[in-house]
Amino acid sequence: MVERDPLGVTESLRLGTETATIWRPERLAGVDASRLARRPRTVRLILENVLRHLDPARGDARGLLALAHGGADGPAEELPYYPERVLLQDFTGVPVLVDLATLRDDASRRGLDAGRIDPVVPVDLIVDHSVQVDSYGSVRSLAVNLDREYERNAERYRLLRWAKGAFHRLKVVPPGNGICHQVNLESLATVVSGRSGPDGPIAFPDTVIGTDSHTTMVNGLSVLGWGVGGIEAEAVLVGEPYFLSRPTVVGVELTGRLPAGATATDLVLAVTRRLRAHGVVDKFVEFLGPGVPTLAVPDRATVSNMCPEYGATAALFPIDERTLEYLRGTGRPEALVARVEAYAKAAGLWGAPAAGGLDFDETVVIDLASVEPTVSGPRNPEEGVRLSEVPTSFRRARDAYRAAHPKGVAGSGRAYPSDDPLHPFNGELDRPVGRPAPGQAPALDDGAVVIAAITSCTNTSNPAVMIGAGLLAKRAVELGLKVPPHVKTSLAPGSKVVTDYLERAGLLRYLDDLGFDVVGYGCTTCIGNSGPLPDAVDRAVRERDLFVAAVLSGNRNFEARIHNQVRANYLASPLLVVAYALAGTIDVDLAHAPVGHAPDGRPVTLAELWPDPAEVRRLVDAHLSPPLFEEKYRAIETGDRHWEELAAPGGARYPWEAASTYLAEAPYLHLPPPWLPAGGGALARGARALLVLGDKVSTDHISPAGEIPEGSAAGAYLREHGVSPHEFNTYGARRGHHEVLVRGTFANVRLRNELVAPREGGFSVHLPSGTAGTVYEVAARYRTDGTPLLVLAGNGYGQGSSRDWAAKGPRLLGIGAVLAESYERIHRSNLAEMGVLPLTYRPGESRKSLGLSGRETFDLELAPGSSFGAGAEVEISAQGADGPPRRFRAVARLASSAEVEHYRAGGVLPYVMARRFGR
Repeated sequence: MVERDPLGVTESLRLGTETATIWRPERLAGVDASRLARRPRTVRLILENVLRHLDPARGDARGLLALAHGGADGPAEELPYYPERVLLQDFTGVPVLVDLATLRDDASRRGLDAGRIDPVVPVDLIVDHSVQVDSYGSVRSLAVNLDREYERNAERYRLLRWAKGAFHRLKVVPPGNGICHQVNLESLATVVSGRSGPDGPIAFPDTVIGTDSHTTMVNGLSVLGWGVGGIEAEAVLVGEPYFLSRPTVVGVELTGRLPAGATATDLVLAVTRRLRAHGVVDKFVEFLGPGVPTLAVPDRATVSNMCPEYGATAALFPIDERTLEYLRGTGRPEALVARVEAYAKAAGLWGAPAAGGLDFDETVVIDLASVEPTVSGPRNPEEGVRLSEVPTSFRRARDAYRAAHPKGVAGSGRAYPSDDPLHPFNGELDRPVGRPAPGQAPALDDGAVVIAAITSCTNTSNPAVMIGAGLLAKRAVELGLKVPPHVKTSLAPGSKVVTDYLERAGLLRYLDDLGFDVVGYGCTTCIGNSGPLPDAVDRAVRERDLFVAAVLSGNRNFEARIHNQVRANYLASPLLVVAYALAGTIDVDLAHAPVGHAPDGRPVTLAELWPDPAEVRRLVDAHLSPPLFEEKYRAIETGDRHWEELAAPGGARYPWEAASTYLAEAPYLHLPPPWLPAGGGALARGARALLVLGDKVSTDHISPAGEIPEGSAAGAYLREHGVSPHEFNTYGARRGHHEVLVRGTFANVRLRNELVAPREGGFSVHLPSGTAGTVYEVAARYRTDGTPLLVLAGNGYGQGSSRDWAAKGPRLLGIGAVLAESYERIHRSNLAEMGVLPLTYRPGESRKSLGLSGRETFDLELAPGSSFGAGAEVEISAQGADGPPRRFRAVARLASSAEVEHYRAGGVLPYVMARRFGR
């Protein structure tokens, strides 16, 4: 990381109370300053980063002028980009640390210094993904769930304690302190950073990558950052650049202002729907226009958080007075605020650009005034529907399910007697929640809301919607409304600041009264850690095949992500989560029908409950203050008694335990080679399709994070190793052990592999024998046969989370390539970085248009005249049971020469070892 000035482009500048050197891209020889001034802010941030780390001896200057000028000026070279820091959470962070520990072991065995495997940039790991909602509806729930979290995850947490001591620049925030993106927003991010450089103090824009796709949330605070796979993050940690192709930037002009009754949640769902329709995958989004200043930073952060849901790489808001207001309000030092303002104005990064002020590659206009209360579901975040349309949306999904599952019972009447207490607790709590008077319990039928969760950094980072939810709950309690007992309610804020200001505002107790007691400070339901349903509800859903719903203030609602028994999942603002909990069903038009009835039988509408925006603002202003944030973040790296009592090992190498089912030395340095051209250009001969999948297959389908079913391949492995089903934990918690996770690959209970249709789940069939089994069992048999494997898929393959196990798992199953119509950005990259070849059909072609069933054998070779690399053409011959083979071409979707090198090495980890130690 050079940070010197061989090209004479720096300037010493007064930044508030400090003087520091900054890099000025407009001073680069050959740059047209007027053209650079019209480039998007995203491009200028990337340009500054590349220029500051420029090493002329390595030829890194290529492509800089093209980036500065835009258009087709100059070669489209990839750019060596060096993020200033890396953000991890525990589900993706534990595998990163396992991999780094494995690299240390490999180095040590060859007599080399294991300590050379060490982060060269600051790393923050926040433990937020492991807490589950075992207990709810009680003041004791927070303590119960935290105790259970440590019982399940003590071994993983000892690894974290070891890593904190073994790796320099690694900080760990213990469980129970918040969600990584909210902590990043409220505390870690600086917007403009400063430190001592080789020649004195320097200042530069804060940049970050994270092993969670929602790292983009910090874009709302004008910090450029995005999600990557863990294997890409590992390369950055040890000093490798993150290679960027020249970015395509979409300018999204915001006009007008949000109307009364509309929230930032409604806005982001509208943005998601609009940008998905426009198409922003693999592109950067940047917001501009007169609507931008009307949005506070928490509103902006909500919009940027769901950037992965609309498919973009990042979604940047500009630095302006709102940015400074937020920094001051969250207790950042005044010297930092002054630095941010001075730097932004000097570097041309200040204020929201007007329409036409910058040259974007594409533009979209969104009128904030057109936003209205919305939910999204039942299966994808872009499925936004007005409140009045929710019943139609739900019934369409239910009817489609019933048509495909004629043996299902459509449910009528109660699943339990009206006088059954059906207390929604698991034996650990001390009171039932919201139990209606005898005879008033609603029927548990299709459409019943069985989970209502105020959760996720997407919304709990926004005081306006949280105060709003508290006011709605207050009004509901005052009118005598109750939550039906079949609804599992929970409140999981993204930081402890949230509960403090809710309590100070006198609103937390009303949420408690409706069952929304605090269950933890972590991701919980948003990532599938929703815990078990009440026994009676679970029994009714299973026995009567009920099509039930969850409503959550999260960012994703893919099939089987929230809970294996819940088929309809809707994203909504915290206010609407409370409203649907009160209604007890999703099959209701809350725009017109009552939410519930007062004790005297009078219907109560949503309009009666909805808070006045002026009252929301008054309470936010009165109860949020800088000291509140300073107090909560002062000692955030200090854990509770559980954390401090963990006995962590010491030393440079981690002492693996042979009997462990949580942690194991990773095998990625010793895998079979990837598919590379052999004699005649052959990549693979006689390959079989292990899975044939449709559109919008998410990384949740490929590598689920939720509960491990007892009858699954992973469950069988755990039982064989002495683990009782009660202690299975989740797939996400066991990502440090490859033997568990490879058995969990393609194990989602809602996966639809067309080779075994209409059966759902992680199953496949071995050909030509016709023997069916789990995906893991069938892959093992193909491995014994020596048969190469591939996956056939449709559009949007790999949407959703950044989880690298969605690439690691297929590689360990023996899958050499995926042939899809299109990919989501992070997953395509993860495949290549793990040595799995991402292929796409040529435009206009697909599996169906080519008449492929997936039961063919496949021969793949380089097309004549094509050399292996980015964009190489691959000729494929698919031979069915009879008739001539079908011949067609596919394209190798390797993005850069660096990615090609990583793929050739068998993945980025073998590449790093070869580059550093000459492996």
